[in-house]
This record gives sequence, structure tokens and C-alpha cells, in this order.
Amino acid sequence: MNKKTPASGADGSDGSGSEPLLKVTGLAKHFPITKGVLKRKVGAVQAVDGLTFDVRPGETLGVVGESGCGKSTMGRLVTRLLEPTGGTIEFQGRDITHLSAGRMRPMRRDIQMIFQDPYGSLNPRHTVGGIIGTPFRLQGVKPDGGVKAEVQRLLELVGLNPEHYNRYPHEFSGGQRQRIGIARALALNPKLVVADEPVSALDVSIQAQVVNLLDDLQDELGLTYMIIAHDLSVIRHVSDRIAVMYLGKIVELADRNSLYEAPMHPYTTALMSAVPVPDPRRRGAKSERILLKGDVPSPISPPSGCRFHTRCWKATKVCATTEPPLLQLKTGHQVACHHPENGEDQVPGDAPLVADVITVRSAEARKPAEPVASAESVVAAGRVEAAVSAGAPEAAVATGAGKSAGPVEPAEESVAPESATTASAASAAPSASAGPAGTAGSSEVAESAEPPVATESPEVTEPVEATGTPEAAEPARPVAPASAEVPGEDPADGGGKGAAAPSGKAGESPDK
Repeated sequence: MNKKTPASGADGSDGSGSEPLLKVTGLAKHFPITKGVLKRKVGAVQAVDGLTFDVRPGETLGVVGESGCGKSTMGRLVTRLLEPTGGTIEFQGRDITHLSAGRMRPMRRDIQMIFQDPYGSLNPRHTVGGIIGTPFRLQGVKPDGGVKAEVQRLLELVGLNPEHYNRYPHEFSGGQRQRIGIARALALNPKLVVADEPVSALDVSIQAQVVNLLDDLQDELGLTYMIIAHDLSVIRHVSDRIAVMYLGKIVELADRNSLYEAPMHPYTTALMSAVPVPDPRRRGAKSERILLKGDVPSPISPPSGCRFHTRCWKATKVCATTEPPLLQLKTGHQVACHHPENGEDQVPGDAPLVADVITVRSAEARKPAEPVASAESVVAAGRVEAAVSAGAPEAAVATGAGKSAGPVEPAEESVAPESATTASAASAAPSASAGPAGTAGSSEVAESAEPPVATESPEVTEPVEATGTPEAAEPARPVAPASAEVPGEDPADGGGKGAAAPSGKAGESPDK
């Protein structure tokens, strides 16, 4: 495929000094939304919003994007089938943005369009000869040899039989009808042909025939194409440069090789990952496909900033507030992105938009749990200490409550001495043990905690490391009321298992 691949410049020139055939600047089209009997405008569908590009003589510009991004609307605006809301359209240096129908009629010879639906674009009541010959009658052109001879020549040019001149569209297949549409577009030898998804309604085998036909016609007639399609493989085969659209805007514009080898916009990267590779050797191999989350936002109220930031995995705070301009980051490669894929980051160090929210929420969820647990354990231990110092009989029950808060890690070091004090005091008073549950809890704390400190004296004795045997540790000064109540009681009687070890020391003299 012999194609012109001129070097792309920032000003849109092709490097040879020639002016672009078509130049579009800030093109916009908003369809109003009305309501009520008076048709009051309540909103607008921003189908196309600020497109800037150019098409050079002899090249093919491909346009890709999701359904509803404004590709077909852009094609109808370029051919002036729709009136633009804003921006300018220049064809061969002449502004055709707001030309009337009468002044635009002579320009129709140079700008033609191939429609998407080959069934709906042909009048079923007219013959093939009448459909292809209509441009000659509307423009008042009389070809050499007559209209019928020229129409039969065009039918043969697009691969149909000249004898089909008197047939009707319903007698042809889908691919043949699309060839009739191509022949009608080429009747007046146009300079620019806008093809709005010319092969999307055709079978795969027919698609290849139509694409090869368009290539041959471009080489033979010197045509300039602007092809709109969904199939990225078709666009790669026929295009010199490719424009990627998303929600009414061009997000990336580059030549074919640069775009497919190193896409820079995250949306283009996601599109490229969805292209199937027709290689039998890759059967069963899993490809790295990027699945975008969510749906395309509504064009009635598009997102602020970058319109792709709601689905982008690289979005940061600046993407939600500032719209990125379409800048040339490489030679012939224009991208509208703050954080391009294969280029220098435009906003380095900016906080991620989604990750920052998750981090803040998780940090706030963890912080309240720690001080609440430690506060409960400290309060519970304080109540137990106050009850023991007052000689209350509920000391053993309170000790069990203090044990339940013990496993909390942040409060373990600060609560351990207080829990040990209450356990020793409760074991010194057997009458405080209300039952097996209370004594069992106090014995576990007494065996594992450090030696207690007397509650009556402000002086603190040096703690001795517990070895598991009560007699091996040096006892602390006991509480006076507890030693008076149980003088020399046998550990095996009355007090239970929990009070056995400390009660043996309770019978000693207060002087010791």
C-alpha cells in the first residue's frame, strides 16, 4: 500500500509547504433539549465540543472512538449536513462554516460522503442508474458520452456489472449496495470523501473487499479520505493518521505507527488492549486487557476537567479540575492528558484521585478503635482498684471484668500493674470470692502478673519477676483488713483454687 506519510508538524502542515485541504478549529455542535408547549430550552447535548484538526491532500485521516462520542456528528459537520454551533471549518482556505444552501451547492462537488447504512442511504424507488446519475442532474454537469455511459463506467470502477444500470437496490446484497454508494460519492470527482463507517454493516469478507477498493480508488484518483470506524484493525490498514475521540473531544492525534506502537493517552491504551490478534499460535493465551470501570458519562452534563478521569486509573486531583489541552508531546503526536503513558508526566507528584480517598477513609476507620479500647481497660482497672482499697466485697467480680479488657495490646503495659494489685487484694480476702467464676479469673491474673504494690502506702516496692511458684517471690506488704479477716488459713480450705497461693502469706505478721 503506497501512501503518503508526511511528517506531522505542530501547525498542521505536511512538511512540503502546502496548505491543508481541510482545517477545523474549535468545532462544536450542541443539540438543544426543549420542554413544554413553548419549547423552552432546558439543556443541550454536547455531541461535539471543541475539535481542532486538519486533513492534508492525499492522506487518510482515521477517526475512532466509542459509540456516542461524536464521530458521525463530526463527519456531518465537515460536509455541512449539520449547522455548527461554534468553531470554523475551512476548505481549501475558504471559510464554509455558515454558508447558505445556495452558496454551498457548488462546494458539494468537492466534498462528498459515504453513509453508514447501505440499506437506508439508497432510495428504493429509484434504479441504480437514477441514483448514481442524480449528482450530475443536481449540479448541471454533462459528462462526455452522456450520463448513462458515465454511470456504467462508475459501476465497473467499483466492481459491479454495467448491466445493473436498470436494477433496483433491493436486488443487491449489502456489499453491492455499499459499492453503489461509493460510486455515487465518486460521480463528480470530489477532492475530499468522508466515509462514515463504510464497512461496519458488512461481513468480514466483504469488509476486506470494500477496504481494498477504497485504497485502489485513492491511488487511482488521488482522493483524500476521512474514514470513521469502530474497527481498529481497519483503521490501521487504511489510515495515515488517526484521531481518537472520547465524549465529543479528540484526546490523541498521531500517525499510524506512532499510535499503535506507543499510545500515550490511557483511553487509547485501553482501546488497543481490546484489539484481537488473529494468530492461531496465540490460541488459549491470555492477553493483558484493560477493562474500564463504569459507563461513558452523559454528553448532557459531561464531567469537569478531563472527561475521561471518571474511568481512568491514572486520574489525580488536577484531572478533575483542569481540562488538559491537546499538546504535541512528540513529533507528530498530540495528546490531551496530564499523565501520558509513554511520555513525560505533565503534573508530577500530584496526589491520586481514587487512592487518596481510600487511604484517608482507612486511616480514619483504624484510629478510633485504639483509644476506645485502652480507655475502657483503664477505667475498668481503676474501678477495681477503688473497690479493693475501700474493702468492697465485689472486688473479685471486678477483677474478672479487668481481665476481659486485658488482651487489648495498647493498654497492656499500663493496665498490668493495676490488675496485679487487684488480684492480690482479692485473693487476700476469701469472702470476696462469690463463686468459681470469680476465683478462676483471679488465679490466672495472680500467676501471670508481676508482684503487686501496696495500695495504702505511697511507697512502691521493687517488683520481683514471677517464676510460677508463689513461695519463690518476695511478698509485698498485705492490706490490713484482709490479713485481719483470714489469719493463717489453710490454702486447701474455703478460699478455692484462686485464693490458695496468696492466702498462705496472709497469715504472717504485719511486721514481716
